[in-house]
Amino acid sequence: MVARGGPIVAGPWLGEVGFELLYWVPFLAWFAERFAVRPERILVLSRGGTGSWYGAFAGSYADVFDQVTPAVFRDRHDTRVLQLGEQKQTQVTEFDRELVATAVARSGIGNWSLLHPSRMYELLNPFWWGHLPSTWVHRHARYRRLLPPEAETGDVPLPAICGRGATRGEAGRYVAVKFYFNDCFPASDVNREFVGSTLRTLTARGPVVALSTGLDIDDHDGARVDEFGVHHLQEGLSPARNLAVQSAVVAGASAFVGTYGGFSYLAPFHGVSSRAYYSNPAGFSQKHLQVAREAFALAGAANLLDVRDAAAGVEP
Repeated sequence: MVARGGPIVAGPWLGEVGFELLYWVPFLAWFAERFAVRPERILVLSRGGTGSWYGAFAGSYADVFDQVTPAVFRDRHDTRVLQLGEQKQTQVTEFDRELVATAVARSGIGNWSLLHPSRMYELLNPFWWGHLPSTWVHRHARYRRLLPPEAETGDVPLPAICGRGATRGEAGRYVAVKFYFNDCFPASDVNREFVGSTLRTLTARGPVVALSTGLDIDDHDGARVDEFGVHHLQEGLSPARNLAVQSAVVAGASAFVGTYGGFSYLAPFHGVSSRAYYSNPAGFSQKHLQVAREAFALAGAANLLDVRDAAAGVEP
């Protein structure tokens, strides 16, 4: 692929944020470094405005939500999961081909090759299946700090919520929060009360920005909480920018607090501490947590991910 020249389309990435941050982005960074692929040859196709995550090695970015609506995306996603029997992009589907064809046509490139996520899954499966240690992942990944998407904070009035003329660059002025329910933090009365207690504690200390977007795209958007003086992202947030805005807010925060899951990895990659809670220890993979901690250490962000059992209660 590299030797025959021409542009390389990396994607489309349609999966969850955690795998994108922990495996796909670092895999592409390794690919570009290992085979000396110039940034101008790489066009990344993802969703939500994640272009800044790839900026160190990819010269171009195209967004899936510039092609399809969230409703269509969700419908095609569910169809893909039924076809493959899993969420992972282990095969190139018709939806993948349609998205790539449109992105290529819009970019005007020719003689291109496709680097699909299925290649990464095939390469890293020996680790996920337990046949090889995490060093196998690190041999095929390059972990680095992410650059914040500088122009994306207009969707939340950060200076206003921080008060006294504070600017977005002044760290320590607000905490970013994202609680949602998943296998390791199920939707129970106990967990709902825990979220409320956490928000009461945090808002008593200073401004809190909730990262719920109201977009029905994946399973990582929490229910809106209008209590405790919590601030929210702007209504009507563009699907093609939602992750860019959330990244910018997280990058400018003093800390992140929320559910343990893939999204909790975003803060450490921006050099921001992340406290993530679970209530069901059987509801998440220790393998991914192990790789995450090793990855943050390699990226110069050691000890920025603090994973805790919600049963221990909210820190005083």
